[in-house]
Formats: sequence, C-alpha cells, structure tokens
Amino acid sequence: MTGTGGMLRGRTAALVSVLDQGAAGLTNILVLVLAARLSTASGFAEFSMVYLVFTVTLGLFMAYVGQELVLVRGGADTVATACRSALAFTGTAALATGAVLAASGGVVPPAGRALMALGAVLPVVLLQDAARYCFSVLGRPHHALLADGLRLVSTVSVLALQPAGASPARLVTAWGLAALPGLAAAVLLLRRPLAVGRTDLRRYGRRGHLGQRFVVEFAVGNGSSQLAVLALGLLGSPLAVGALRGASALFGPLNVFFGAANGFGPPLLNRLGGRAVVRATLLLGGALAVAGAAWGGVWWLLPDGWGRRVLGDTWPAVAALLPASTAQYTLMGLGVSALLTLRVLSPRETLPVQVVFSLLSVALLSAGYVLAGAVGAAWGLAGGSAAKALAAWVRVVLVRRRAAAPTASGDGAPAPARH
Repeated sequence: MTGTGGMLRGRTAALVSVLDQGAAGLTNILVLVLAARLSTASGFAEFSMVYLVFTVTLGLFMAYVGQELVLVRGGADTVATACRSALAFTGTAALATGAVLAASGGVVPPAGRALMALGAVLPVVLLQDAARYCFSVLGRPHHALLADGLRLVSTVSVLALQPAGASPARLVTAWGLAALPGLAAAVLLLRRPLAVGRTDLRRYGRRGHLGQRFVVEFAVGNGSSQLAVLALGLLGSPLAVGALRGASALFGPLNVFFGAANGFGPPLLNRLGGRAVVRATLLLGGALAVAGAAWGGVWWLLPDGWGRRVLGDTWPAVAALLPASTAQYTLMGLGVSALLTLRVLSPRETLPVQVVFSLLSVALLSAGYVLAGAVGAAWGLAGGSAAKALAAWVRVVLVRRRAAAPTASGDGAPAPARH
C-alpha cells in the first residue's frame, strides 16, 4: 500500500527493497563477470585490485554515512536535513578521496592508470550509492529500485560495448560513468522531498557520531579481509587477487541472499520467542548452507567451456579455487544465520565475534597464501568462516542458557533482547 508522499508500507516496501538489493548486487556481479570476459588474466587482476579499493572505500563511506542515516527519525524537515547533509558530505569527501587516489595512481604501478580513473569517477558512484540510503530513510524504496535498475541496465550496456582486451583504466572509467543515469534519476526524485531541509556538515565531525562505531565494525569485519586480499596483490601476486575476486563473482548470488537475510531477518524474527528464533535461524542456516554447496557443485560439474564463457581467461585460476570457495560459502551460510540469531537475542554479542574471527580469517588467509598461493588463501578464508560460524553458534547456546537459567530457578524467563 502507498502512503502519503509516495511512501510504501508493509510487505510492498519489503518486496521492493529486496528487489532493489538484488539489482545492486547483480550490478556488482556483472561488473566483475564482464570485466573478466573482456580482459586478459593479468588485466582482470589489475581491474580487480582497483575494484577492491572501491569496495573498501564504499564500505567505509556507507558505514560512516549510510548506516547512521537510516536510523534517523523525525518529521519531514529532520529527515530531509539528514539526507541533504549526507549527500553533501559524501560528495565533498568523495572529491577529496578521489584526488588522493588519482595522485596515488602516479606512483603505484602497474594499476596506476586504473587507480587514477577510479579517483575521477569516485564522486559519481559514491553519490549514487548514498542516494539509496536517502530513499530508504524517506520510505521510498521504489525510487531506489528505479535508480539502481537504471544503473544496472546502463552498466551492463556500457561494459558490453567495450572491445575485447580493453585496458583496466578504460573499464573502470566506463563502469564509473555508467552510474551517471542512475545518479541523475536519483537527483530528480530527491529534489522535492529534500527541498524542506537544510545542509549541516558539522554533524559528521561531532564526537560520538554513530558512523564512527559502524566504521570500526566494517573495518574489523568485511574490511579487514578485503584489505588482506588487496595486500596479496600489492605484496604478492595480482593474479591471486583476480582469482579470488573471480570466485567471489561466481558466488555473488549467495551474497545477495546473505544481505537480504541480514536486512530483513531481524524485524521478522523479533516477533518470535527465543526458542522459535533459534529454530527459524537454524533452518535458515541449513538452507543457506545447502544453497552454497549446491551452487559450488553446479560450477564444479559444468564443462570448462561454460566457465570460460563467463570469466574468460580467468576461469582456470578460479576453477582451482572452487572446492575451497564452495566450502567457504557453505560455512558462511551457517555463520550468517548464527550472527543473525545473536542480533535478535543479544545484539551486543556480535561485535566480539566479528572482531576476533575476522582477524583470524585474515591470519588464515595470509598463512594459506604463504603455504599454497591463491588456493591456500581460499582455504584460509574457508577456515575463518568455519571458526566464526562455530564461535557464533556457541555464543547462541550460551545466551539461551542464560535466558533459561531464571526459569530453572523459578524466577520466570526474561524476554529476549531487542534492538
């Protein structure tokens, strides 16, 4: 049902949000797939390193700006002011960061030109992503879907028109400029709802800004492993980065499922009691694990020709990683469901698990690479996923025991922790 001001409510909003997340995830997957098909193995390795720099930069920006933004509550003027401030801060900081990246490109061969290209297009892609968070807090996921759908079509079209053997710098430029139609649509759609607000950049420099906590969580979570992979390229072999990123592209659809579970699971699970939450997430974890194993098995059984059609010259290196990557994503399904359980039952329990076992994953990744190259690094990531899943489920058991203890002594069980 549509509410006032074009806002969507209830199941319709949830469905549209899932579709939008799918469009954004599919864009990221197809960028890597198309770049791999157009590039040589070494060219895709360079592109992957620069795209990984973008992924980390995007994660930091959206942790500091976007995750705090979606928690804003208040009237139309309050929300509009928050959105205007977020977009202004993102644009200003992206220009500064882009300048640093462009300058760094002059002294970081061999991917220097591609890094300079990333610096040039960074404000466009970051602003387009920031607009998605504005649409979320405004209750307009259909507008986000429109902008992200336009970006998906534009990105695929522009990259498909690039010649075989295109340089990493050309591919980065084409990918970045392909976000312009989506950004233009977002600007037009945001113009009216943001007209009642003002711009306040000082809120992002204040002590205690929530984004600071979210940045730390990202840095010790996904960011640490991504930076470790990037370090492999800078200090070891760029081809290893290409292989690992090619494998992540193959398993990209599962990342969309993981993101949907994290984004839409808590509101649904909060309606259940403690035991029901655990039962539901155990079923979810089992389903995600089976999906990961089945997806990896399909790619393992397909003839090599199919893989080459998808990833081009990068396929042989990716095929060598398939057993490890399949194990990693199977275990990630169990870990995602465990962390989701903790977020509902006892939200404060998730950060220690993320910190300790994300750092362990980095250590295992590095040790695996030293021992067995890219294949060893992939098995290191799988080992880190196994350890995190096990630790998270142990935490779930301990939380449930603490909750059940008052019942055993006749005091009555407390309600599960809520956000």
